Amino acid sequence: MIVGSLSMAAAILLAFFRVPLALALLAVSAAGIGFAINWNVAFQLLPLTISEAVLSYDLAVVPMFILMGNVISKTGIAHDLFRAAYAFVGNVRGGLALSTMTACAGFSAVCGSSYATAATMAKVAYPSMKKYNYSDELAAGTIAAGGTLGILIPPSIIMVVYGILTQTNIGDMFIAGVVPGVMGLAMYMLVIRLVAALNPDHAPKGEKTPWPEKMKALSGVWPFLLLFGLIIGGLYGKLFTPTEAAGMGAGLAIVIATLHGRMSWAMLRAVVVDTAYTSVSLYTVLFGALMLSKLLTLSGLAAGVLALVQSTGLEGIALILVIMLVFLVFGCVMDSMAIILIFVPLFAPIVVAQGFDLVWFGILVIVATEIALITPPVGMNVFVLKAVLPGVPVVRIFKGLVPFVAVDVVRLGILIAFPAVALWLGSTG
Repeated sequence: MIVGSLSMAAAILLAFFRVPLALALLAVSAAGIGFAINWNVAFQLLPLTISEAVLSYDLAVVPMFILMGNVISKTGIAHDLFRAAYAFVGNVRGGLALSTMTACAGFSAVCGSSYATAATMAKVAYPSMKKYNYSDELAAGTIAAGGTLGILIPPSIIMVVYGILTQTNIGDMFIAGVVPGVMGLAMYMLVIRLVAALNPDHAPKGEKTPWPEKMKALSGVWPFLLLFGLIIGGLYGKLFTPTEAAGMGAGLAIVIATLHGRMSWAMLRAVVVDTAYTSVSLYTVLFGALMLSKLLTLSGLAAGVLALVQSTGLEGIALILVIMLVFLVFGCVMDSMAIILIFVPLFAPIVVAQGFDLVWFGILVIVATEIALITPPVGMNVFVLKAVLPGVPVVRIFKGLVPFVAVDVVRLGILIAFPAVALWLGSTG
């Protein structure tokens, strides 16, 4: 147990100092197993774990969803969604921010990445908001907060990672994410309306769009509705597996981009190459996380932590609150993926021992991770946004995010108090 504890501390420390996560997890896990058991076991487990992961049918979902998101992002289809949203609500006070948040939700539904959502919508929406004199706080805060929807509204790469780590059905995770995701969108839009009402200078009105142009703008929505309907509808109706859904979604995205006249051979090559790089990076991180899970078991740390929790008398919702606090605290200083990969294997057995649903716990973890993406001092979505918008001070972005973080905490509280909010859609499917 001592070796496991030291290994966990080393993994957290390396992640904090931005050592490449895959290298940190693989090195710490292999060394920990070597010291806890013996080095022969460590050297045998490393290639065995990697080969099992590479040959996993469930893991094939990752590159397919990444490919689908890259096609939509790089071919400019995300611009169409923003234009459609703006056509209907752009003329009200705060309408551009509402349009941006709606577009973030729609793009998230086919992208699955918070960073990609924030970066893409910064390029699409920020120039329009600045044109109409929106404050940097509201404009950048809206984009950064909207980007967090990318890891909750399905399909989501982090949901896939969580499902693999905990052996939870990925399709069930996707379905459970719909209601909390829509709830997050509604609460974010309420924040925008309140900010616009209390500080009119932060959110001027835009131009009114004639009805013929509104109808024309709706043509940009159908690719998102089609992809989301295919994936979630098929999973909810149990027509196919998440891996099959990912493959069909990626193929359909390429067809849609081709029909729009935006897919050339050069573009397809660039999309595939970028998908390969991203997938390999994510795979190597997953290898390290799976090795860490084995270390937690073999070193006795998982059993020791469970025994420690039982000895404290903490149970039920009180225990869940403590676990969420850990995610929120470490989320202020660590990357969201690092939090998931390091702490989920440690806490999942405790949650199961308490009789809680791992799907519900996964949604809680993802919402807590969303909050971590926009809280100081790290707030990875903030720094992604800063890279795209170098002229906007980080302090202003964080200031604009305060009300969004507040409603996120409220949403997390609702999901903890009422698990049925996340689980009822799956229970009726």
